[in-house]
Amino acid sequence: MAAKPRQDDALAQAAPPEPSPFNPPRRIRVVDFETTGAPDDGDPEPHAICEIGWCDVVQGIAGVKNESRSYLVNPKRPISIAAMAVHHITDEDAAAGESVANALRMLFVEDGPVDMFCAHNAAFERHFFEIPGISWLCTYKIALRLWPDAPTHSNNGLRYFLRLPIMDREYANATHRAGPDAYVTAHLLDRILAEARQREIPFATLEAWSKFPPLFHKVSFGKHRGMIWSELPPDYLRWIADKSDMDADTKANARYRLREREANQQPKENA
Repeated sequence: MAAKPRQDDALAQAAPPEPSPFNPPRRIRVVDFETTGAPDDGDPEPHAICEIGWCDVVQGIAGVKNESRSYLVNPKRPISIAAMAVHHITDEDAAAGESVANALRMLFVEDGPVDMFCAHNAAFERHFFEIPGISWLCTYKIALRLWPDAPTHSNNGLRYFLRLPIMDREYANATHRAGPDAYVTAHLLDRILAEARQREIPFATLEAWSKFPPLFHKVSFGKHRGMIWSELPPDYLRWIADKSDMDADTKANARYRLREREANQQPKENA
């Protein structure tokens, strides 16, 4: 039986070996969810969506297609205080919302057929919503590759770093609400598509970057905080990969950098 590929192998294989046309699907629906809590916060009851928002980027139409849509959703469970403090949606607000099933149906069918979904840190949205056969883009993972030196890769951090042409600033400034966040991410996706075209990066590469672990540029923790990942001492990389209790993405980056360094140190074959 073949061994299951490790995440660091996926990082190394994240770009197709052959160039392909830049041919994105016609309608990419950018989505954002507000929820009753984080999936990994230790609550024994599974968390659920309490607000859903989206904004479309449609090929053939300059810029973002329209203003975002959003709906409150009745999660049928209490919203955690920690989550409430972030998005300010109360249990009373959500109780008057759509059912989860109806909200997700509208997400998929309103305003025409959806060819692909997109989110900033799409793993979060995909924890709550998945349609077989529909693929996703992750603007967070793509931005890490396109602009590794950005001071932050948060949704609104990239908005200001890239000077995105947000028309409705007052609406966009309502952070941590599903509609405004989707609206900002749609502008980010529009910039990503333009940047990829300019750099002649195949759309398939954006899809591949979205599937595999994020590729970090700078270390965000510990005694080497602020250093470039590729410059970390090899013994520290091995400790992260083999002995630490860090998350899977961080371990994948350590293994990837070790493999990268080993490949660069291999003697070149004689011509």
